[in-house]
Amino acid sequence: MAGARRVLATLRSHWKKTALGAGLLGWGASWLHGRHRDNLLRRAACQEAEVFGNQLIPSSMPLKKATVFLNPAACKGKARNLFEKNAAPILHLSGLDVTVVKTDYEGQAKKLLELMENTDLIIIAGGDGTVQEVITGLLRRADEAAFSKIPIGFIPLGKTCTLSHTLYPESMNQVQHITNATLAILKGETVPLDVLQIKGEKEQPVFAVTGLRWGSYRDAGVKASKYWYLGPLKTKAAHFFSTFKEWPQKRQADLMYLGPTERPPEEPEEKPSRPPLYVRLYRRLRLYWSPPPKEIPQEAAPEDWEELKLSTIELSIATQNRQLDLTRTEDFMDICIEADTVSKGQFVSRGSQKIRDPHTCPEGSQCIQASRCILQLPEGAEGSFGIDNEEYEAMPVEVKLLPRKLRFFCDPRMREQMLRAAVQ
Repeated sequence: MAGARRVLATLRSHWKKTALGAGLLGWGASWLHGRHRDNLLRRAACQEAEVFGNQLIPSSMPLKKATVFLNPAACKGKARNLFEKNAAPILHLSGLDVTVVKTDYEGQAKKLLELMENTDLIIIAGGDGTVQEVITGLLRRADEAAFSKIPIGFIPLGKTCTLSHTLYPESMNQVQHITNATLAILKGETVPLDVLQIKGEKEQPVFAVTGLRWGSYRDAGVKASKYWYLGPLKTKAAHFFSTFKEWPQKRQADLMYLGPTERPPEEPEEKPSRPPLYVRLYRRLRLYWSPPPKEIPQEAAPEDWEELKLSTIELSIATQNRQLDLTRTEDFMDICIEADTVSKGQFVSRGSQKIRDPHTCPEGSQCIQASRCILQLPEGAEGSFGIDNEEYEAMPVEVKLLPRKLRFFCDPRMREQMLRAAVQ
């Protein structure tokens, strides 16, 4: 009893050290608990992947080839470790023939896609920039019509992973988010995603699955990292200091656009079986003796372009991939022209919202649905384009919607949720 009193007295007399020790002890216990929880998540995911790997396949059927494009620089250089600890074991246990291609510099993925041989799956391990590079390289190929049918998996490892909101359920645990995304590739459920083809006057086209931004919010947002020392206030600081420039910060341009297009029926995944030889011979003989009448070519109807002069604080062109509707009957992209009459206070408050959801369209904006548009910029136009969160020089561009161009693997729960929302 006396010993306990002496201990309490010592702790009371050195209360600062006691408080520090208790804090460190609590942090250590929390860290160990988190490590243990993550290990359990990895083990459960590997056990689930092993079920796929143990499935019997005919001896004549080759293993499916999966080509992984890994950006080690994503997530401030942590992507390689995150992939090797959380995703790689699942892929290897699943029975796939996995080839990992690590990119060493920006733009390398585009070049590597031009040289890629046949593969059954393409897996992108990185963030928005890696996705944009891979799909651009893929769709620039001469044989893109065939290669664009290869299903694509996305393992979110970057700082910004916009597609993960569409493809996978939200998770606050990074390990669980990565393992869920990797397992979704093995489960085989896919959804079709739209792609934007963005072409300048001279440059090769760039492709995006999220969208394009041009304006003051984007320019201020990319400078937020300069104010890192302000912690959670860095975003507001970046937008506040940008108001010291000429105000209001207007962007002026000419816009031409075409309206939505009717969605054609989805092509069946399985090709019809080839008819017997005698049926094919009969059809050829019938065509030979009774050729069909020649059709008179009809002139294509002129395209109905709308023209608009715009003055805006920010222009965004976005796909429907963020809020995917699998049953919609029209294909279009959303053009948001934000009003240029914004107070400095509104600009600072909306700037934080734009960081969380870059393509949000505030009240009072002009919203246009289009399948194709041409953006003509005046000489000396300020700012840069943000295309899927990657920076490009601002220039006159043509933006064309490629509806349902690529198929991405998704969590089956998300696909069911989309179908239920469409029915309601």
